[in-house]
Amino acid sequence: MYSHLTGAIVRAILMVILIATPSLLVPGTGADTAQIVALVSIFVAALTLFEYASTYPGLVEFRDAPPFNRIRFLSLFTTILLLSVIARGETMPTTGTQFVGAIGTLIGQAMDFPYSPVRLLVLMLPENADLGDMVALRTSAGISYLISLLSLAFFVMSLRLMGWPSQFGAFNVWVNLPTFDPTAGGDVVERLERDARINIALGFLLPFVTPAVVKAAGTLFGSVSISNPQTMIWTVAAWAFLPASLFMRGIAMGRIATMISDQRRRNLDAAKENGLLPA
Repeated sequence: MYSHLTGAIVRAILMVILIATPSLLVPGTGADTAQIVALVSIFVAALTLFEYASTYPGLVEFRDAPPFNRIRFLSLFTTILLLSVIARGETMPTTGTQFVGAIGTLIGQAMDFPYSPVRLLVLMLPENADLGDMVALRTSAGISYLISLLSLAFFVMSLRLMGWPSQFGAFNVWVNLPTFDPTAGGDVVERLERDARINIALGFLLPFVTPAVVKAAGTLFGSVSISNPQTMIWTVAAWAFLPASLFMRGIAMGRIATMISDQRRRNLDAAKENGLLPA
């Protein structure tokens, strides 16, 4: 019980650090912004604490099936940290910030090719956008998208090499998929496979569709502005993290569907061997 509670407290503290990182690293954070960050941090910390300290499921999926959520957290935290370091280097340059910025610039240039998600995100800016803003956005987008791809590849490797999630024993669908109702109707495997395909399709399309939607909305609600470093950090991080998270969710649900199908086949074969079903 105490180890369970300790793990929940550690996770809540890590979430607070994640949310507060841009405010702590980027200079010029106003009092109003600091208050909003503190309020959001308290809310997310409380949600995480209650979720992981509770025995019953809540809202977090794959809570007892590591390293799914750990990979997602590390991906988002690494993205936020690197983007915050780059933003800090624009006003308070040091050797470390300049090094990270130089690496980010190279990554952004390498990933800025025609029809790439990074190119589409840069084209989201208005035509009269400052060249510095375009370079900063390209650098941030390149780093964020590369981290999301690496996290996705690491999850696939853990799924293949470690046999996720079977290495942790029986998989509890009720706890790890609290929003999925197995009794809602229809075959569970078919519904899981359908949801997996939908999540993978959304994960693939979002990096391409989101900039186009924002660009179209700009004609109605005004042009996009990234003059605020924290706004750019969270916007670019969400643009890269959400598609990768959907991709991982789709792959995970497809894996669970395969596990259920294999278990059904084993049960059927065992029943035939025992003479409970006609061969």
